[in-house]
Order: sequence, then C-alpha cells, then structure tokens
Amino acid sequence: MSHIYSFAGESDFYRSGSIYPNPKDANLFLSLGSLVDCYYPPSKRSRVVAPSVFSAFEEKPVSIDVLPDECLFEIFRRLPGPQERSACAFVSKHWLTLVTSIRQSELDVVVDNRTEDDCEGCLSRSLDGKKATDVRLAAIAVGTAGRGGLGKLSIRGSDSASKVSDLGLRSIGRSCPSLGSLSLCNLSTVTDSGLLEIAEGCPQLEKLDLTRCPSITDKGLVAIAKSCSNLSELTLEACSSIGDEGLQAVARSCSKLKSVSIKNCPLVRDQGIAALLSNTTYSLTKLRLQMLNVTDMSLAVVGHYGLSVTELVLAGLPYVTEKGFWVMGNGIGLQKLNSLTITACQGVTDTGLESVGKGCPNMKKALISKSPLLSDYGLVSFAKGSLSLESIQLEECHRITQFGFFGSLLNCGAKLKAFSMVNCLGIRDLTTRLPASSHCSGLRSLSVRNCPGFGDANLAALGKLCPQLEDIELFGLKGVTESGFLHLLQNSLVKVNFSGCSGLTDRVVSAISARNGLTLEVLNMDGCIRISDASLVSIAANCQILSDLDLSKCSVTDSGIQALTSSGKLKLQILSMAGCSAVTDKSLPAIVKLGSTLLGLNLQQCRSISTSTVDFLVERLYKCDILS
Repeated sequence: MSHIYSFAGESDFYRSGSIYPNPKDANLFLSLGSLVDCYYPPSKRSRVVAPSVFSAFEEKPVSIDVLPDECLFEIFRRLPGPQERSACAFVSKHWLTLVTSIRQSELDVVVDNRTEDDCEGCLSRSLDGKKATDVRLAAIAVGTAGRGGLGKLSIRGSDSASKVSDLGLRSIGRSCPSLGSLSLCNLSTVTDSGLLEIAEGCPQLEKLDLTRCPSITDKGLVAIAKSCSNLSELTLEACSSIGDEGLQAVARSCSKLKSVSIKNCPLVRDQGIAALLSNTTYSLTKLRLQMLNVTDMSLAVVGHYGLSVTELVLAGLPYVTEKGFWVMGNGIGLQKLNSLTITACQGVTDTGLESVGKGCPNMKKALISKSPLLSDYGLVSFAKGSLSLESIQLEECHRITQFGFFGSLLNCGAKLKAFSMVNCLGIRDLTTRLPASSHCSGLRSLSVRNCPGFGDANLAALGKLCPQLEDIELFGLKGVTESGFLHLLQNSLVKVNFSGCSGLTDRVVSAISARNGLTLEVLNMDGCIRISDASLVSIAANCQILSDLDLSKCSVTDSGIQALTSSGKLKLQILSMAGCSAVTDKSLPAIVKLGSTLLGLNLQQCRSISTSTVDFLVERLYKCDILS
C-alpha cells in the first residue's frame, strides 16, 4: 500500500507510449469493460484505425467441416435415429460417405421409427446402366434405412467402365442389414472386398445373383456361404473366377438351398456339382447347369442325389456323353422331377433319352432341343416311359420324322395336352394311314413352326387323331393348302394362329368362323396374303367372343374394316392391321367405333393412313395403346 500512497507522478505509474507494442492489441484490454477500474492519464495516443477497434465484434464464419472425420463419425453414430442420419447424409457427398461407413453394430442409439405400414426389408431398388454409381448406392442405403429397410437390390452395370465399386457395396452392407435379395450384373470393378461387406452386414441374404462379375472369386462366395446360412437361391453366370471351392462352401453352410443356376463358369467342375447335390439332397428343387466343363460324373450325381429336384435344365454340356444320361436315368433319384429341359447336349441319344424317360415317372413337361443324334425310336421310347407327360416340345431335332411325331402322340397316354415342334426339318407328309382305332383324346394344343415338310396329309390325320384340339398354331407352313386346313373344322377351336401360311383362303376362314363362332377367341392371320374382306364379313357375322384379331399384311380394304362394325357383335380388345396398305383414312369412323373396347391397335406400316388420322385416334382412344 505504501507504494500507492507514495505515488509521485507519471513516471512511477505510466511510461510514455502505448502499453502494447501493437496498437491493435489494445482491444484485449478494452474487452474487459466495466469490470476493471484503472487510471489512464492523458498522453499522446497513437492513431488507431476504426475498423480494427470493432473487429472484435465481427462474426467470423465457422464450419463444422473443420472437424476431423473421426469427430464427425462419432457425432453421426450418436444421432437418435435413421431420419436424422439421412438428413445429415444429404448435406454433401463427404458426409454421405461418412454416414454410410457406420456399421449397424457401431450405432450408439437405435430407435425403431417404423410405422404400421412399414415392414422389414420390404423396399426394392434397381439401378441400370449409367444410373448405377457408388453415390446412388450410398443414397439408397441411407434413404431406405428409416422406412423398413432395403430388401431387394438389383445393379446392372453398363457395357463401358462400371461406376460401381466395392465402396458402393460397403454402403449397402453397413446400412442394410435386412437385405434379402442381391443381383449384380456386368460389374467388372466389384471384387471380393465388396462381397465381404455384404456377407458381414447382410446375414439375412436369401437370394444371390452374380452375372458377369469376373473380379469376384471363390473367396467372396465362401464369405457369403459362411455368413448367410439362409441362402436359398444362387445364380452364377459368366463368373470366370468362381469354381469348385466356392460351391463346396455353399454346400457345407447353406442347408436351405432350393435353387441353383450355374452358366458359363469355366472353373466349375464335377467336384463342385457333386458337393452341391450331395449336401442339399432334401432341399434342392431347381437345378440349371449350362455351358459347363462337367462330365458324366455330374449327371450320375444328379440322378442319385436329386431326390427333391422338380425342375432340371441341362444345356451346352459338351463333355457329357450317352453314358451320363443313361446313368442319370437309372439312378432312380429323379422321382419328383416335373420339368426337364435338354439343349445342345451331344450325349442325347435314343438310349440315353429312353433311360431318362423310365427314370422320371412323374415328369410332366419335356423340352428337347438341338439334339442331332435323337431319332424317332428314342422319342417314341421316351414317350412310352413317361406316362405322366403333359407337354412335349421339340426344337431343331432334324432326325425326327413324321413317324416319330405320330408315334409319340399315340404312345404318350391320355395325359398329354400339348405338343410343339419348331424347326424340325425331318418332318414330311404321311404316306400311310394311321390305324382306325388310334386316337389322342387328351391333346388340346398343337404348335408346328417352320417345319416346311408338314403338309395336308398330316393335318388330315391330326383332325381324326386329336378331336379335342382347341389351340392350334401353324406358323410358316407354306406347304399346307386349303384342303388341309379344312380337316380341322371338326375341332372346337379357341385360339388359332395361321401366321405365314400362304395357302390360307377366305373359304377356310369363313368355314372356321361359322363352325367355331361361339368358341373362337384369338385369330392370327399375319402374312396370309390371300385373305380379303370376305373373311372379315364372315368373322363379323359369326364370332361373338373374338377378342384378338391379327390382319397384318392381309389383302383387306376399308370395306372389310367397315364390315367388322356392321353386326355389332364384335368386342375386340386387340386389333392389328400392320402392313395393310389398302386401308386408308376412310376407315377412321369404323376404327373409332371398334375403339370403344380396344386396348391395343397396331397401325404400323399402314402407308395409306395419314399422320393426322393417327393423331386423332391417339387423342380419341385414350384407353388404347396405338402403334404407328
């Protein structure tokens, strides 16, 4: 205190000059305000610029982005619910990446904000082409988290460089634990790392489809098998790095597997197929093996362990011989098989197919395609052994002749309802009569497409052999004449397709419409150039329930179209006049009248119908889809 009372003057308390070396530092002292009481004698002051005095009161911009990612991560994971995290994620791509990097197990607060209308894993999303990017996947992952969760995701990359990588799958894996179905197609940049994220974060996965994903190897599939024990459907196509090791892991861990489809995977061999079948004997119901380097051993395993298989597809198996099919048929394991498809397998011979027919007593549907060694004997033997067959389809089996065709009809039994032949060049017209007592009373549908040797004699035999035919398709049979078609009049026809049959005439159509006017629902005469307005007059007068009529490239005119409206009975839903150059704008009133019931109208290549007429029809027939 003595120092205070002994104060003598300026030099003892205040030295000349500023207290602070820098005049701007005086602001620190001034900020103390009224809380400090001090003596500051007058002196020569330094010049102070005014803005620097008030700079202490100016608000400087502050950004949360100055925080390191570790701090932002901790903030995001402590947000109360998915809606809040979603709001933050859409602030920037940087924040979106941070939010989607949070695993479900790392969330500090878990709040279920689902409503009664939400269901877990009920949302479905699909990204195609250029829309398939990592950013969109991250947005989907965050956006669906608060609305029940993503249940189904399909990603199809473009032919160019894919914009989906492991980072996008990481977002899905860490934010979509309810994902049940995942399809990846044409994604060369996705590797095992992305699939490992899915395996770790999506344990409920049930369906996995990997198509043209060359960078995914057995390692990724093994991870899926170990973490996703509920896997029930697996599809692998053109995955050049996946082989037996991955399939063996799936066989060991996925006991609920019901459907397996493997196509064009060169590393898949007999060991992988054997492991699958032997470990899923009582669960696997659908099996597709296409374009694989498997041998007879795989078919032997299928025939022995496929106790639950109901649908089997074997296509493009170059190393499978006759022995493989014979062993499969004699394995007595395919008792439940309902549907069999065999395509481009050189091992399909008469002996092999006969064995398969006997070994599959409950088979109802069979499709045999591109089998050059199969002859009439094999087809008839197959028909005799498969007494439960309801449908047979043959494609490009050129050693099958008319004798094999009619022989299979006579030996299939009463359950056969449909028979189809496509591009079978060995078919010719019958030269002998069938036994008078022969019949195939169960057949309801017959389709013969592009078999140029099929003629009038075969149709005459079919008319007697199959009196219950309802649906008949004769496509591109230029050898059938008017007399051949007339043999079908005794049938009660419902659906008739005579496309490309140049021998069809107005007389045939008039007879069919008069005989089947109360049953005929579909009539296709595309490319039948001998059909004119006379046929349309008969159709209008007799067909009361016809709903689908195709007149494409027929010789009809405005008068024929007008005739369709004359009786008032027709209530067409589909009408095609594509390529009818004789139909002009004069048919507009008739088309408008027919349009009251039309749902589809084809006016393509109708050169005599103007654009203004088409525009008027589009505006007037607003319920009808119009092609022009």
